[in-house]
Order: sequence, then structure tokens, then C-alpha cells
Amino acid sequence: MRKSARLTFREYGPWHTIGPSGQAAGRTMFELLILIVIAFPVTAIVGVVLAIGTRDRMRTLEFRLGRIEKRLSEPGAAPTAVAPIPVAPMSAAPGTPPETPATPEPGPEPELLQAGIDVRQSGEPQAQEPQPAAAPPFAPVPPPPLQPGASAPAPSLEERFGTQIVVWIGGIAVALGGFFLVRYSIQQDWFGAGMRVSLGALLAIALIVAGEWARRTEQLSTLVSIPTANIPAILTAAGTAVAYADVWAAYGLYNFIGSAVAFLLLGIVALATLAAALLHGPALAGFGLVGAYVTPIIVSSDRPNYWALYLFLAVVTAAAFVLARARLWRWLAITAVVFGVLWTFPGIQDYRVDWLTPHNFHVVAGFVLVALLMVSGLFFGPDAKAGEIDPVSSGALGAYLFASTALVLASGHDPLALMTFTALVAGIIAIAWRAEAATAAVPVAALLTLLVFADWALQLNVTNLVAPSGPTAGAVPEPAYVGYTWHLVLGALFAALFGIAGYLAQGRSEQPAVPMLWAASAVFAPLAILVALYYRIAGFDRSVPFAGMALLLALAFGFATEMLGKRVARPGVAAAGAIFATGAVAALALALTMTLEKGWLTIALALMVPGVAWVSDKRPLPALRVLVGVLVALVLARVAWDPRIVGRNVGTMPVFNWILYGYGIPCAAFWLGGHILRRRADDGPARLADAAALLFAVLLAFLEIRHFMNHGEIFRDAAGLAEVALQVSVGLAMVIGLERLRAYTKSVVHDVGALIVAGLTLLAIVFGLFLFDNPIYTGEPVGGRFINLILLGYLLPAALMTALALQTRGARPQGYSTFAAVVAVGLALAYLTLEVRRIYQGPVLSHGLTSDAEQYTYSAIWLAFGVALLAVGKLLESQAVRIASAAVVVLTIVKVGFVDMSKLTGLYQALSVLGLGLVLLGIGWFYQRVLFPRRAPAPGPAPT
Repeated sequence: MRKSARLTFREYGPWHTIGPSGQAAGRTMFELLILIVIAFPVTAIVGVVLAIGTRDRMRTLEFRLGRIEKRLSEPGAAPTAVAPIPVAPMSAAPGTPPETPATPEPGPEPELLQAGIDVRQSGEPQAQEPQPAAAPPFAPVPPPPLQPGASAPAPSLEERFGTQIVVWIGGIAVALGGFFLVRYSIQQDWFGAGMRVSLGALLAIALIVAGEWARRTEQLSTLVSIPTANIPAILTAAGTAVAYADVWAAYGLYNFIGSAVAFLLLGIVALATLAAALLHGPALAGFGLVGAYVTPIIVSSDRPNYWALYLFLAVVTAAAFVLARARLWRWLAITAVVFGVLWTFPGIQDYRVDWLTPHNFHVVAGFVLVALLMVSGLFFGPDAKAGEIDPVSSGALGAYLFASTALVLASGHDPLALMTFTALVAGIIAIAWRAEAATAAVPVAALLTLLVFADWALQLNVTNLVAPSGPTAGAVPEPAYVGYTWHLVLGALFAALFGIAGYLAQGRSEQPAVPMLWAASAVFAPLAILVALYYRIAGFDRSVPFAGMALLLALAFGFATEMLGKRVARPGVAAAGAIFATGAVAALALALTMTLEKGWLTIALALMVPGVAWVSDKRPLPALRVLVGVLVALVLARVAWDPRIVGRNVGTMPVFNWILYGYGIPCAAFWLGGHILRRRADDGPARLADAAALLFAVLLAFLEIRHFMNHGEIFRDAAGLAEVALQVSVGLAMVIGLERLRAYTKSVVHDVGALIVAGLTLLAIVFGLFLFDNPIYTGEPVGGRFINLILLGYLLPAALMTALALQTRGARPQGYSTFAAVVAVGLALAYLTLEVRRIYQGPVLSHGLTSDAEQYTYSAIWLAFGVALLAVGKLLESQAVRIASAAVVVLTIVKVGFVDMSKLTGLYQALSVLGLGLVLLGIGWFYQRVLFPRRAPAPGPAPT
């Protein structure tokens, strides 16, 4: 038996291949026959496409002839050959000239002009000027011009399907059919590698020839009245895609040709595609070049050759950029950039081969091609207006720098990847210096630089956490020493590059956005790099050297601000000076952070808010107000990450601990920043600063109370009556203060903030004081006879709620103050009830029998409270308080009628009923004589 030479189809990544077959020569004819049979579907697809094209032309001819017949059949239409002879009606008198209908005089029809006949105003046909040759009887008729204001009818769904959709699907099927045919032949070991490459070349040539033949045939016909898909362009695109795949397979899969020959052939195919696209239009450009980018996915190998892949992609990208530049097709350039960047990611960390070097070559090649052909105003790029920032130019440069950043992160900051990244960053700065259209790529470079340094600062290496010692020393390899020199030098280089270039670029542009972007990058990049290095090396701990670096940055930014202020006014220079001033404030805050403890970083960020607000007040720049919002968001994120600011080392001293510093100072800073911002406008940044100040004030009070009541443990999952009482009292005090503040500031933040804090406090009252922490249910000891937790939890909140009701009278809707008064009455009634319970039962209120004296005391106290409320209602002239008094009295009546009558005995029962009756009589007298006294009726008219 002959051993089969067929290899197993295995996947090792995105590229696969099957080795050449060792079949005997006797099977060659049989395999060729099978290949011809399999090729029938491709031939059928091509035939269907051509048939669709022929059908489209026939339908177009019918459509045009129908329009011509319809137009000629309309009244007043011009004759096709000669004008009709006027004939008098039979009823007309002899000698009367024949009547001709008053019809508009149409202009000469194109059909008549083409036949050499002109229709004059008399209606008689006259010969035109002598023509070189008469048109044949069945010459194609050009379409008549559309009338002014007329538009061609929109094609129906069926027409679109038959003329466009099926053609596009057919073109894709042709290309994929060619690809799959090649792959199937490889899987089945039908032919040797040479035969496969030859058949692929023949298929590509056949498709290109068919596309060119279809284009020439289509140009000979004038049947182009309805929109159709470009069949010649699709056929040619499929052929060029197959040609790309064939050359790439000959070089990357079978090693038939060397790199020089492959480069030459790919260049020829690319130039041929370019020339064909210039003839066939954008359909070929998009379809063929995108197909070329997809080719390496379909035609694959089990031994990835990244050099072959990226050489192929470099040629394809160059062809795409040249075509996009020649025809100014921005969409094609963007598509090429997207595919080029996406092709960077396959094969990352494929350590079977040297993957990093070819990947870096691919990124550099794409970057250089973008600089040469796509950046407006640079080398061979499109023309650019002075000061105009082109998003395509900047985005393309930033995209390839992003690909380089991915290589740096994936390789673990390999020196080659870092060198490539550094070169591209320097290239972006140089390009943006030369061409203002690419200025937007500079802040993108600054952000990606921060990403690189942040990845280096936050990376975790487990081997560095284990250091063998003692008897095991030497048994395990020591972890590699982590050096910081390289990244320190690199960070200083980047900081100087962005900072110096950003300062020197001021005053060179006529548009203000350009110097602002340079200044923002010059400030952001050095500060961000310094923070990343500070975290990695010093761990956010005290560091005098890093504080010195921050002071140097502050001095540099201050110098830039001073020098820019002395320059002649140029667009954007004043705004850039404001940005440098903000950087100086930030650097000073950072220096303060580096010399103090960890929690001072949060404080330093918060202190930047009033500083930036002050700069924006002196030099109004919208970007600075937005920066205030960004700083506030950063502080909020930092506090959300760890509310204790400094971890467990908050301190045990009440009030004067890290909660006071970490929340109190930012609260004051935000309030001051919002006050400064409101001088110019009560906009989003100002409201955000005010809202942050309010939030930090609430959190400060809440956390200080928890710290005090739980001995420094703010994350304890339980709270007692004392803590809830303090939270409620402080919350009500803050609501009262916010009500007074909003009347002064008229700020919507203070208005809404007062409502939110009031709502949260109400929830604490209902679920805390009345339900979950009520000593009647919990059995928690309340303390002394009169100075106890009942006083703190119910009487003090009742007094504060009463003050809130009085504060909001006339300032809020009537229902708000009324509801506050009702809650105050409920708290006061709860205090009186629980205090009576404390007097009779002792500190624990949850158990014990209720005596007759205690039951009677409840009724008496409730009734006295109702009377007191009635007096207060009269004093304040408040109907709400009088209604609350009536509610308490009704509650007392219900208690006496249903509880005292059944529970009490003897003297207490009699006293309860008697006392209730007397009090009710007194209340009635009070209403009749004081509140609603009767008045004597007015005297009537005197009797006559």
C-alpha cells in the first residue's frame, strides 16, 4: 500500500496550510475532471450575473420605450415625423379657415432631432441643418431631459433586489467561491502547490477579463436609466482579490517566490487594482481592497509567517491610500486604517516565532503611509486650510499609535516596543508641528502615553512577592531586580517633549483650538506621568524627591503662564495661558500631596477646584469650568473607592480624625469653588461643585456620627437608637440650614438638596425611630428618668421638625409645612408616651404590666398635649396645628372609649371619663368664645 501523503488539517492560529500532495501521476486526469465539476458552480454564478445584466438592459429598453410612447400619446404632443394637416370641421361654412386647437408649443423632441426633423412654431416639419450621416432606423434613443423640478421615480423593492442586491451577492459569491475552491483543493490534496497557484492566477485573470469585457459592453449601450449595481466593477474586484490571495499564497504558503518577487507582484496587483478602480469607480475600490484585507484569513497556514503577512498588508494599505488620495475617497482611507489596525492584534504573544518585530514593522509601515498620503497639508496628503483640524488625519495617526500601545502592553514593555512607541509619539508631535490638521493627535498621544505608564505602574508580578531566605535561600531563583531608571528617563523625555513642544507651539496658528490642544497636552502629560511614577516607586507615600519634581513642574507652568501673558494677543494664547496656570495650581497641590500622608491626595485634588475656579474667573475659558467638573468627579471616585480615605488608620479620636480632614476640607473647597464659579454663571460645573459640597457635608456628618457611636468602625452593620437619633437630628438641622441657604442663593442645587436630605431623614424617622429602633420593640435601655435616649430620639427631632415647619411656611407649598407639622406632632406624642412608660416601667420599656395609673396617665397626657396644641395653633394662627390638636383629642377620645372603659376600674375609670368630659367642654367653650365667637345680627331697616 502506498502511504498517503495527506496531512492533517490542524489549527495553530489564524493561518493554516496543508502540505503538497504526493499523489501518483495516474490520478492527475481524474482530479482535473473533479476540479472542473466543482468549478461548475462558479461558472454558473458568473453566468447568472451576466444574465442579470442582460435582463437589466432589456428592462431598461422597455422602460424607455414605454415612456416615449406615453409622452407621444399625450394631448399636444409633437408628431414623430411630419405635422398633421389641419382639416376643417364638417359643420364649418365654406371658406372658413380651419380651427386649430390652442395647445402649448412643445420644443423639438429628441427623437425628431435625431431623425433630422425640426418642428417650428408653424407646426410644419422642416429639415434641420445637414447632418453628416442619417441615424439608422433603430438607433438607440437617448432619454429625454427631465423637466425642471421633476425627479426620477424611486425604484421599488423588487427593482432594487433584481438590479442591485443579487448582483452584489453574486460578486461576493464569485470571490468566496474562488477562495473556497482553492482551500478545498488544498484539503483534498488534489494538486501540487504549483498547480494551485496557476489555477488561482487563471481564475483571477478570467474574472478581470470578464469585468473589463462587461464594462466595455456596458459603455456601448446607453441603457442606464435606472440605478443598478456595477457588475463590471464587482467582477473586476473579485478578480483582484483572488490575485492578491494567489500571490500571497505563492510567497507565504508555498515559498515559490522570494520576498523581492512577492513584493513586485503584489505591487503590480495593487497598481492594477488602482488603475481598474479609477475606471470602475468606488465599488471596485471598496470590494477589491477589503477582499484583499480578508484574504489572509481564508488562505492560511499552520506555520504563521508574519513577515509575509505584513509585507502583503503594507502593499495593500499603500494601494488603498494612493487610491483614496487620488480620488479623495475619505471612506476608503478610513476603511484601510481600520483594517490595518485590526490586523495588529492576531498573533500577539505567539511565542512560537518572533512576533514582536514584524508587528512593530506593520505599525511603523502604516504610520509612515498615513504621514505620507493621508495627513492634510503634509507631503502628498490633501490640501488643508490654515488652522483647520482634520479628524481623519489626526484619527489615523492616533489609531496606529494605539496599535503600538497595544504592542507595548502585550510585550510587557519590551524595549523594542517602547522604542517604537517613543518614535511614533515623537513623529506625531513633529507632524502636528508641521501640519495643523493633525493637531488633535497630540492629546491622543498624551492619553496613550499615560496608559503606557499607568500599565507599568499598576502591573503586579507575583515572582517579586516571594524572596527565599534562610535554609531555602538559593533553592529557588531570586526574583529579578525591578529597576526604575529606564522608565524614569523615559518619563522625563516624554514630559519634556510634550511640555516644550506645547509651549513653543503657542502663537503659531490663526485658530484658537490649536494652541489650546497643545497647551492641554503640555500640562496633562507631565503631571500624569509624574503621578504614575510616584505611585509605582513611592506607593503614594511621602516622597521629598517627587515633591521637588512637582514643584519644578509648577515653576515651569507658572513661567509659561507669565511669558504668554506678555505676548502680543494671538488666537488662543490667552486660553493657553489659563491652562498653564491651572497646571501650576495642580502641580502645587501634587507637591503638597507628596509631602504629606496618603489621604492628602484626595485633599489636594479637592483644593485644585477653587484654584481652577479662580483662574477661570480671571481668564474666562469654558474648558477650565469643565476641568472643575472633572476634578470633582475624580474626588468622588476616590471617595467611592475607599470612604475612609486612608484605610483603617482613620483614628479613634472623636471628630478630629481623618474623616474630618478627608471630607471637611473637600467640602469647603467645593463650596468655595462653586461660589467663585457662580460669579459668572450658574451652569453645570458650578452646580456640580455645589452638589459635591453638599454631598460631602452630609457624608461628613453621617460618618462622624458612625465613627463616634461605633468607636471608629464606620462599616459596622448595626445601629442603635442613639445613633439613629443623632442622624435624624443632624439631618433635620441640615434641612433647616439648606432652607435658609436656598432663600439666599436661589440655587436649584440647594433647593433639590434640601428635599433629598429631608426625604432621607423622613425615612430614618419612620423606619428607625418608629419601627426598627423603637425601644418598645428592641428592649434597649433608654437611660435616666428624664435625661435619656427618649429625649434625644423623639423630643429633639420633634422640636427640629417644628422649626422646619415654621421655616417653610410661605416658602414651600402649604402641604410641605403641614406635613412637617404632622410629623412633629407624631414625634412629640411618641416622646410623651415613651416617657410615661419610662416613669412607670424603668429603663427597659419592652416588658412589664401596664397599671391603671399608667393607663390613665397616657390619656391625661395626650389630652393635655391636645389642649396645648390648640393654644399654640391659636397663637400662631395656624389651622394645621389646630387640626393636629383635634386629631390628638380624637385619638384620646378613642382610647378612653375603647381602652380605659374596658381596662380601668374604680377611681381611675371615673377620673378618666370625667376629665375627658371637662376638657372637651373647655375645648368647646374655647372654640365658641375665642376662635369662632357669635356675633349679634345686624339691625334691620326701621319700620315705616
